[in-house]
Amino acid sequence: MIKFLIKGLLRDKSRSRIPVMVVAIGVMLTVFMHAFVTGYMGDTIEMNARFTHGHLKVMTTAYADEMNQMPNDLALLEVDELKSNLKQMFSDVDWSPRIQFGGLVDVPDANGETRSQGPAFGMALDFLSPESKEAERLNIEKTLVRGTLIKEPQQALLSEKFAQNLGVNPGDEFTLIGSTMNGSMAFYTFKVAGTITFGVEQMDRGALLVDINDAQFALDMDNAAGELIGFLPGGFYDNGLAVEKASEFNEAYANVDDPYAPVMKTLGQQGTMGQYVALVDVWTIYISMVFVFAMALVLWNAGLLGALRRYGEFGIRLAMGEEKRHVFNTLIYEAIVIGVLGSLVGTGFGLLFSWLMQTYGIDMSAMLEGATMMMPSEIKARITPATYYIGFIPGLLSTVIGAALAGFGIYKRKTSQLFKELEA
Repeated sequence: MIKFLIKGLLRDKSRSRIPVMVVAIGVMLTVFMHAFVTGYMGDTIEMNARFTHGHLKVMTTAYADEMNQMPNDLALLEVDELKSNLKQMFSDVDWSPRIQFGGLVDVPDANGETRSQGPAFGMALDFLSPESKEAERLNIEKTLVRGTLIKEPQQALLSEKFAQNLGVNPGDEFTLIGSTMNGSMAFYTFKVAGTITFGVEQMDRGALLVDINDAQFALDMDNAAGELIGFLPGGFYDNGLAVEKASEFNEAYANVDDPYAPVMKTLGQQGTMGQYVALVDVWTIYISMVFVFAMALVLWNAGLLGALRRYGEFGIRLAMGEEKRHVFNTLIYEAIVIGVLGSLVGTGFGLLFSWLMQTYGIDMSAMLEGATMMMPSEIKARITPATYYIGFIPGLLSTVIGAALAGFGIYKRKTSQLFKELEA
């Protein structure tokens, strides 16, 4: 019977190819829009992760309690050994040490006297290691206004507005005045490699980026770092996976009663990011379901109309002695075949377009000039497990339900109507 139905569908374009194409297009749009909404809603999470929070963050227990104050006197020690241990435990996570600090930038004149000064918020990243992805992760190269990236020790990047206020240009030197990890005064000379723009007023007023090795030397933090930032494979935050890894790490130090013992926190466990992650998850589901419902109505209507146009055929089959139940069952079987084929084709194309957008994205840097570090310069989709099956909701269920509603009319057919349909 199934073989007979498939042959009939293949030979009758109006019953097979066109309905399959309609279902495939609807499913493709559903799959692509789900991936697009998931990626777009997650962009803010990813930007926060890349700039400050990471997907995972390892700190000392004491540092975690006062994280907003950047207490480098409570920083992690023996960072190289800890990083090595983390790589053994979580080989798929990319770990990078970071130091956040504050200080005063002092620009000398030709005589070595102070020409201008300004308070600075500093961040130390790994710029010089060949395997480091920090510069790429923060889109620093795209935010360059003048000069180059940090290519050698004792170079620094200043925000463009800060550099203009201080009157410095790439190649000029300045002295960072701050406090070391142990509380003593720190003086360290940097050369301006280039200037960048963040697109956020608070950062553009006084931001400073330096290499992690220079910061460790200047702040008397040999083999130490304020935090180790971890990024999950795939480049997207997965709260369930992050919580699993954090729990595994923290269990290893559960019995260590030491304020300097390391503790791992997920992005969702830092500040108000947990509420935002939950909010994004909920709104992603809402927006996706609205589009799924809209596509379901379209495909439901298509299945309904397709079956209604065949009432003449049903009348002939009933007049020839075929049972009403058998006619109804064959209609449902046909709808299932059409729904499955259309959903498979539509999901395949939807995943293809989603993968292309996830991999390459849509470059928006020309529209967001000057704001690419704190705002995503590309719009990207994100393929999740739900992307693989969400298209079958409107593609299969709606098609079958539409055919079933139309099929109920079969049981209402009367003998007097059959002659009219045969004459037509």
